[in-house]
Amino acid sequence: MAGVAGGNDFQWCFSQVKGAIDEDVAEADIISTVEFNYSGELLATGDKGGRVVIFQHEQESKNRPHLRGEYNVYSTFQSHEPEFDYLKSLEIEEKINKIRWLPQQNAAHFLLSTNDKTIKLWKISERDKRAEGYNLKDEDGRLLDPFRITSLRVPVLLPMDLMVEASPRRIFANAHTYHINSISVNSDHETYLSADDLRINLWHLEITDRSFNIVDIKPANMEELTEVITAAECHPHQCNVFVYSSSKGTIRLCDMRAAALCDRHSKFFEEPEDPSSRSFFSEIISSISDVKFSHSGRYMMTRDYLSVKVWDLNMENRPVETYQVHEYLRSKLCSLYENDCIFDKFECCWNGSDSAIMTGSYNNFFRMFDRNTRRDITLEASRESSKPRATLKPRKVSTGGKRKKDEISVDSLDFNKKILHTAWHPKDNVIAVAATNNLYIFQDKIN
Repeated sequence: MAGVAGGNDFQWCFSQVKGAIDEDVAEADIISTVEFNYSGELLATGDKGGRVVIFQHEQESKNRPHLRGEYNVYSTFQSHEPEFDYLKSLEIEEKINKIRWLPQQNAAHFLLSTNDKTIKLWKISERDKRAEGYNLKDEDGRLLDPFRITSLRVPVLLPMDLMVEASPRRIFANAHTYHINSISVNSDHETYLSADDLRINLWHLEITDRSFNIVDIKPANMEELTEVITAAECHPHQCNVFVYSSSKGTIRLCDMRAAALCDRHSKFFEEPEDPSSRSFFSEIISSISDVKFSHSGRYMMTRDYLSVKVWDLNMENRPVETYQVHEYLRSKLCSLYENDCIFDKFECCWNGSDSAIMTGSYNNFFRMFDRNTRRDITLEASRESSKPRATLKPRKVSTGGKRKKDEISVDSLDFNKKILHTAWHPKDNVIAVAATNNLYIFQDKIN
């Protein structure tokens, strides 16, 4: 894992790209979430059209041992449909906001997917045998007259082509007044939480008709509303602990053992603002768009508009690490406010050993930070570098003055090409990066 973010000994190379190359991208095809399962064997994406596509990792071929296996389509299904709330005269989009896998317990796989209002538990299972030789129906499935049956057969299972089936096992609805922004499976593997702008609910995976409200920050008078919940996550090892972040740049850690309603937090993480850098945009850019616990459970990472911060759970007054993602945009905040980009919600993720972190930027750039060496690198997800095993060249942005040969000027960055969603394989150096309607998969270069 040494030097994951651009050390001399480490290089990322192109592996695959999924999705059409068309210039005109259909809104429904834009990827809205990316998630590896616990083993990294499966990779799921959700899109604005309500579809979930699952890719499966193929085994390496013996004649090409230097190549890691590729991810190929395993199952595609329509998870959510557009709906209409007649009471509020509101359209409910089918867009998949989040996907979370459950740890695998048997041959089938389970995942939770959610749009703005409804969470669904899906079972993805394989069938490669079919039953034949029924007594009460003929080969076409028509029922036979029981009085005409003169002999009994023992049905047999015959092999057939592999079929992957996705079936909805539970539908968790009607619990959120506002838009769901997060779902997180608890470490007890029995419960999960879902968060919207003002409330967080705790569900049991077997019970669909009720959930427990564990956080409610809705003021009695909505005109007094000063902040909203932006993300929430369960602790990876302690099933009583969860965190949620707010639009004011603060993070609250709550312990469900203390009280059933966790309106009073156990810990409150906030970095004091530097008065010298205060501006009209300070409040907007301090809003946290994502929060993720490290696999170890010792740290958590938060992403705001310009930076990624790593917090030690034992220290609330400031982060232990701060990484600038695209500091060169600080002078461009006015135009980013006018084109609404300043409200973009970038996600962040840890690598399997918590030694490196990744998050996205504009112009299809994404950033990696090595926590041990403090090195960082900017890479690009583009069709130009998508030749098999092509090494990704580090990108540099020039911030005025004389531009070097391989640098790109801040003014020529494309703000319509943004990397909001990324995922890192839980064990290997394989990353998935969603760029609009394309899913790029990169891996470390094995010499």
